[in-house]
Amino acid sequence: MPRLGSSPFSFPDFSGATRRLILVNLFAFFALLLAQFAFPAGAGQLASLLVFLPKAFLHGALWQPFTYSFIHLGLIGTLFELLSLWFLAGFLEQLHTSSWVTSLYAVSVLGTGAAAIAIYAVSGTLGLPLLEIPLYGCFGGIFGLLVAIGTLYGNMEFLLFFTIGIKARYLAILFALISIAMLFGQQRMYAFSQLGGALAGLLFIRLAPRRGLSFAFSEQWYGLRNRYYRWKRRRAARKFEVYMRSQGRTVRFDGHGKQIDEDPDDKKRWN
Repeated sequence: MPRLGSSPFSFPDFSGATRRLILVNLFAFFALLLAQFAFPAGAGQLASLLVFLPKAFLHGALWQPFTYSFIHLGLIGTLFELLSLWFLAGFLEQLHTSSWVTSLYAVSVLGTGAAAIAIYAVSGTLGLPLLEIPLYGCFGGIFGLLVAIGTLYGNMEFLLFFTIGIKARYLAILFALISIAMLFGQQRMYAFSQLGGALAGLLFIRLAPRRGLSFAFSEQWYGLRNRYYRWKRRRAARKFEVYMRSQGRTVRFDGHGKQIDEDPDDKKRWN
């Protein structure tokens, strides 16, 4: 098991996918902060366009599931989210590839948005009252990372509030129970969305390739390209067989387009 640092309060190395995720979120936070300072009215409109609202998404704001996680409005909440992201993503990156960690985070963020759309659509169909609150921040991705650690490395111990030792699986269950309890309050869309991010993270670690979606996509792409080249080679071999028969000679190729030598000792390759 990799170490988390020289002491229980230490964080993992700040590198790879962990560093990229945190720096991108920090850049978005300070960019919006500067925009609020320079153009207060315009920055508010920009933030309202980038946060996630299921109603806006269903009316054409298709970019919101990809942008809401970069919107951070409060300093304390942003600090807590990014520290959690650093700790959880850094721990996983010591055991998995950067591509795997990035894919897990992205799937969890998108799963959070999908869950918000689902509860909004169901509540509208059933006529149930639902307080639609804007979703912003990377809470869904963080919950997905936490569920991954709790599932794969459940016996790993964390310090809750820097004082209480708790295993990763119990910490994930605790956060899930809090979200379930919030379903009975006014912020049920937020709670359900958070559970959606956790479910997306769980499905990812169960179904996705161990080296990440980008690696799997590249493997599929190169595999498709290689199959195309092998098909061209077989077709060229068949054409060559027909041509050689028209010349009174016999040439045979196997299923991979390679020539078959019927008599390897015969120096004359064509009969």
